[in-house]
Amino acid sequence: MNNPLSYSYLLLALSFILAPVMITQTTAQIGMGTTTPNPSSMLDISSSNSGLLVPRMTTAQRTAISTPANSLLVFDTTIRAYFYYDTTITSWVKMASDTDKRNNYKLIKSAADLAPELTAGAGTRYLLTANTLYEINGTVALAAPIEMNNAYIAGRDTNEDILLRSGGVLFTGATGGSIRGLTLSAPGAGGTVFQLTGTPAQNIIFRDCVVASSNSVGTISGFGLVFLSIVQYAGNTNGITYTNISRLLLSNEGWDSNNTGTFETFTGTFDLIQKVGGYSNVIAGRTGMQVTGISAITSDAILKDVVFYGGGTYVVGTSPYAGFNFSKKWTVNSPGLTVENDDVATGNIYITTPATTNFTATGAAGRTKILGTTVSTELFRTTATVNNRIAYDGTKTRKFNIQASFTVDAVGSNKFFTFFIARNGVILTPTAVSTKVIGGGDVRAVSFTGTTTLAPGDFIEVWAQNDSDTTGLIVPFLNLLIN
Repeated sequence: MNNPLSYSYLLLALSFILAPVMITQTTAQIGMGTTTPNPSSMLDISSSNSGLLVPRMTTAQRTAISTPANSLLVFDTTIRAYFYYDTTITSWVKMASDTDKRNNYKLIKSAADLAPELTAGAGTRYLLTANTLYEINGTVALAAPIEMNNAYIAGRDTNEDILLRSGGVLFTGATGGSIRGLTLSAPGAGGTVFQLTGTPAQNIIFRDCVVASSNSVGTISGFGLVFLSIVQYAGNTNGITYTNISRLLLSNEGWDSNNTGTFETFTGTFDLIQKVGGYSNVIAGRTGMQVTGISAITSDAILKDVVFYGGGTYVVGTSPYAGFNFSKKWTVNSPGLTVENDDVATGNIYITTPATTNFTATGAAGRTKILGTTVSTELFRTTATVNNRIAYDGTKTRKFNIQASFTVDAVGSNKFFTFFIARNGVILTPTAVSTKVIGGGDVRAVSFTGTTTLAPGDFIEVWAQNDSDTTGLIVPFLNLLIN
């Protein structure tokens, strides 16, 4: 190799090999497998039978790299994923791949993406696959109704992710499922969002949604659990009817004034109803709730902290108590409505026709109820079907205040009497009050107060005993109040 001619041949050969690279470098680009690298790239690798192989290392090796550069790329063999380094957050970032997606997932951007489900529904409905998440992206106009079949339907932006069915039913069938983060709309004649008739084994979760511009919100019946939470209703012509649902939970619903008709109708039998929070802007010509069709509530019903306003008909209901809207199964405490619950149960009676009360013995042995014809007023969750008696008609045991005032006259003169409140015919000794009655028209006024606990069905009466003898007692006036 000491021959100068040999060196000349070697240099000439190297110059031919390196010439294309050097030319590319002069334009600040490198092409591998191509002599015309893309002008936008520093390195353009072109191949039809090979790929780019980045460094491969374990998680421990990757995290041990000292001061990694921004966008440094490696393949982590422990996690089996690509990572790049982000100096802004000083952290390795895993690059997403198909293996990161959840199982049983399907992205829906148009009705065409539901073609297999339409086939499964015999061309008359989109029969979803059970336990599968259907993510709605954008506005999806449907040609047939959806049967949820215990699937999950969700959007990421309620205002942008919309299920639309013009002139037809949007959701149908006897199965439940979950709907969230969507706007639902069924405009046009026959447009109905829900037409669902399930069984007690089926449940529906519907939350974080908007129901807008529909001919009818529709009907939901027969399900074991129906749970609606944070739902806004706007521009719907007809509302929704709930029928024969075991547990109906309605939380933070907003009914705007641009809805028409009756917003919510309840019919049939329920185990429990709970409607809490939210508002109903019920203007003239609209009705917020109709509960006249409820035949039975086996447990309880609660209407609490729902703001009713607007001047329309807030509630169409029936009650055994004058001036109220609900049965005693309901606990009602919402702005705009009369409070209805056992805590405000009250009753008042007074004598209209006095009668002489006679005694069979002197003192405690002759205690008896004061006689006379009484009428009632201001009864709420109480009854007064028997003279001189107020019965508690609520559903929960509670403590009552008792007030009684009356006038007494004796048959004879200079008689001593003691008066009591009796619960279920048993004297409440702490309520005793005694007085001397001169008699012969010398009427004495007596009053007393007390407290007692009443269970549903318990009753209160005013009793007396003659401490002097067995002569009679006349009570021209009596007023008994519990609250």
